[in-house]
Parts: sequence; C-alpha cells; structure tokens
Amino acid sequence: MILLDRVSKTYNRRGPALDRVSLHVEPKEFVLIVGQSGAGKSTLFKLLTREEKPTSGKIIVGGIDYDQLKDKDVPLLRRKIGVVFQDFKLLLNKTVAENVAFALEIAGISNQEIKHTVPKVLDVVGLKGKDKNYPLELSGGERQRVAIARAIVRQPKILIADEPTGNLDPKHAWDVIAVLEKINRYGTTVLLTTHNQEIVNKLRRRVVTIKDGKIVSDRAIGQYKDV
Repeated sequence: MILLDRVSKTYNRRGPALDRVSLHVEPKEFVLIVGQSGAGKSTLFKLLTREEKPTSGKIIVGGIDYDQLKDKDVPLLRRKIGVVFQDFKLLLNKTVAENVAFALEIAGISNQEIKHTVPKVLDVVGLKGKDKNYPLELSGGERQRVAIARAIVRQPKILIADEPTGNLDPKHAWDVIAVLEKINRYGTTVLLTTHNQEIVNKLRRRVVTIKDGKIVSDRAIGQYKDV
C-alpha cells in the first residue's frame, strides 16, 4: 500500500528534513507516527500527498510510482488519500452536510449521489441528526468528526490524521480516535500522528518513531517513548 525506500527531503543547507527513510505500510493497517515537533512527520505526509517531492529515494503508494506520476494526475492520487488536520478547516458559513458535500461537489459528483452519500458518512462518524447544524454550533470533537467525514466521503484508501486530537479535551479526543478505528475496520489504512502518550499506549497499534528526520523505532505494538 505505502512504500518509501531510502527517501530523503532537504529544504536547505541545514540538513535533511527526512534522511533516508524506509517504511512499508500494509493495506488496512493502523499506524501511529510519533516524534517531537520538527522531527519530520509533516514532511513525510507532504511527500505522500505529493505536496512536496523527495530529494532522493522512491515512493510507491497504492501501486502508483511517484517517479512516474505526472502533475496532471496528482488530483486523482489525492482522491485516494484523505487528510485531517489539527485545525478543522471547516467552512463556517456552511452546514455540516454542506461542508461534507463540498468535497464531492468539487470532484464533480452528481447532486443525487451527494444526497445519497452524505447522510451515510455522517452516520459513520456519529453525527446523524447534526446535518443542518453549523460548525460553531458544535463541540470541538464534533467539528473534528465533520472534518473526518469530509476526508472520507470520497472513500479514500488511506486516511492521514495529523494531530487530529491536539486541540481537544480527553473525552472528545477519544471520540475522534474511536471514529478513526471504525474507519480502519471498514478497510481504510490510517496513519495517525499524536503527541498524546495515553492514546499511543492504550491503542496498542504499530508505532513508528521519527527523530531528526530518521526512523529510530518501529514497533508492532508500541509504547510511547519521548524522543
């Protein structure tokens, strides 16, 4: 599903943001990516979504060799990769349903299919009955679940969740994690970054630790190590 082979990314002369990183993620895996701010996690995600190109090394995602990927095909790639951020990036003047539908509208999906799909996705993330609410009428955890719904509405094969619980209190954080686990059980590969030690230790999933642009640990069932 995801293969990085000795991938490096250098932005300037201060040294590489990623340094010969090799990583293999199987389809339907749930992997936690941990490390201090500036360790290289965001760079890794930008390479996967093709916001950035590697300085060296090979990336293959879902059978797509990024060396052969043309710029015009990048939007098609990104339909296979959903992304959720710490800040929800919702449109405040649109309802919950309209925020989720917007991701389908820009992809050229018909109105009939949108009306059929959006309620199903809102049900998956536990927001049934909230479709007519506006973002500011929701809790932080609910807003993050809207963002997740928007990210998965096009049924991506991979979901990248970059610190999705960073701004949330513990209860809402676990609500979001439960949604991510549910999505994973449906067959979506999930990559999750978090600084929350309790989440890492309780989830008992594979943990990849990045430090100074290098993978320093890759544990099948990991414990949080402050690096």
